[in-house]
Amino acid sequence: MTSATRMGVLALLWGSGFLWIKLALDHGLTPGWITFVRCLLGAGVLLALAYAAGQRLPRDRRTWGRLAVAAFFCNALPFLVFGIGEQTVDSGVAGVLNATTPLWSLLIGLALGTERPMSAARLAGLVLGFAGVLLIFAPWSGDSGLLSAGALALLGASASYAVAFAYMARKLTGRGTAPMALSAAQLLAATALSAPAPLAMAGGTGAVTWVGVGAVVVLGVFATGLTFHLNYRMIADEGPTSAATVGYLLPVVSVALGALVLDEPLTVRVVAGMAVVLAGVALTRRVPRPAPARLVDRSSAAAGP
Repeated sequence: MTSATRMGVLALLWGSGFLWIKLALDHGLTPGWITFVRCLLGAGVLLALAYAAGQRLPRDRRTWGRLAVAAFFCNALPFLVFGIGEQTVDSGVAGVLNATTPLWSLLIGLALGTERPMSAARLAGLVLGFAGVLLIFAPWSGDSGLLSAGALALLGASASYAVAFAYMARKLTGRGTAPMALSAAQLLAATALSAPAPLAMAGGTGAVTWVGVGAVVVLGVFATGLTFHLNYRMIADEGPTSAATVGYLLPVVSVALGALVLDEPLTVRVVAGMAVVLAGVALTRRVPRPAPARLVDRSSAAAGP
C-alpha cells in the first residue's frame, strides 16, 4: 500500500465517524449507547492487535490512573459530547468543528507555558482559525441554526481532545509501554468510564433499527479501533508529519459524506469557513526553520590579501 493510499484510507475511515454517529442517532441509539459500544468495540480491536503483536497491557496502578484521565478527556467525554452535538448539528459541520483541536492545543500550550513564543504567522493562524469558526456560525445572519448548544458542545469536545493530548504527552508517552497496548488500555478505561452513560441517557429517538446497529459497529470497529492502529502505523513508518496531514482531510471527508449520503446542505458559507479554519490550522503548525549556518569560502580565506 502506497503512502497516498494509506493516507486516503485513514482519512476516509476517520472522517466517516461523524456520518456513522449521525446514522446511529437517526436510527434510535442514544449518545450514551453510541459512546459505550464505540469504546467497547474499539478496545476489542486494539486488544486483538496488541495480542497478535505480542504487546502486553500495563500493570502498575499509576499508569492505569493516568490512562483513566486520558480516557476521560480523549474518549469518553468527547465521544459522548459529539453524539449530543450531532443531535442538532449536521455531521459535516461536526467534522469541521473537530478540526479546531490544534487551535485549542495551541491556546492550552500558551496558558501552561509549554508553547514556544508565538511567531506572527502562528498568531495569525490562531486568529484566522477561530474567524473561520465564526464564519460557520454567522451569528450576524439571524439564523441561529448553527449557533446552538449543540454546536458549542462540539467545540467543547474538540477542546477536550486538546486537553487530552497535552496530558498524554506529559504523562503517558515514552514511558516503556508499547503504543498499541497503551491505546488498547486507554479504550478499555474509556469503556469502563462510559458504561453508566447508556443508563443515564436512556430513551432514544425511536426503535433501534439494524441501520443504527450497523452504524455503531462500523464506528467502533473501523472508525475507532482500526483508525487507531493505522494512525500508529503511519507515525511509525512515515513520521508524525504525514500522520498530522490526515487531520486536514477529515473535515473534507465529513462534509462530502454528509452531503452525499445524508443530503445535508452544503452552503458556500460552511465551505468557506472550513477553508479558513484549515488555513488557520496550517499556519499554527508552521515551525520556523533555524537560520542556516554561515559557510566560509575556504579558497578565498586561504588566498588572503
